[in-house]
Amino acid sequence: MSTIPLTRRGADLMKEELQRLKSKERPAVIISIAEARAQGDLSENAEYDAAKEKQGFIEGRIADLESKLSAAQIIDPAAVEADGRVVFGATVELEGIEDGSSVTYQIVGDDEADIDHGLISISSPIARALIGKTEGDVARVQAPSGVREYEIISVRYV
Repeated sequence: MSTIPLTRRGADLMKEELQRLKSKERPAVIISIAEARAQGDLSENAEYDAAKEKQGFIEGRIADLESKLSAAQIIDPAAVEADGRVVFGATVELEGIEDGSSVTYQIVGDDEADIDHGLISISSPIARALIGKTEGDVARVQAPSGVREYEIISVRYV
């Protein structure tokens, strides 16, 4: 199995979700199933079906998180020595060449990506265009609306 890059924050969030699923969600759904069973005929019991479906989802998510965490390569961006180059975990401030717009992104793992919070996936087109570049370089990104160019204003490892 190949390794999955995660930032320390991303790994911590996954561990918290795993703990919550195991300690709260799993026991709650077991109780729901027991209560639904107590109602009698299971063949037409919607509560039982819903609880079993939820249990399947929870168990699947637990297995998924455990698998990803076991294959994780946890990278602390603050400990990265990249000599100003854009690498996994770097926080990059960009300025659009065409419109002068400013945006800041952190390059994270696929499971951590959240564009609303400025977290972009390492496999996204913009991250792929930025990797290896330094301050002052121009990155060309193929977007649905056409090619966009961004100047790298700063690269931080936080």
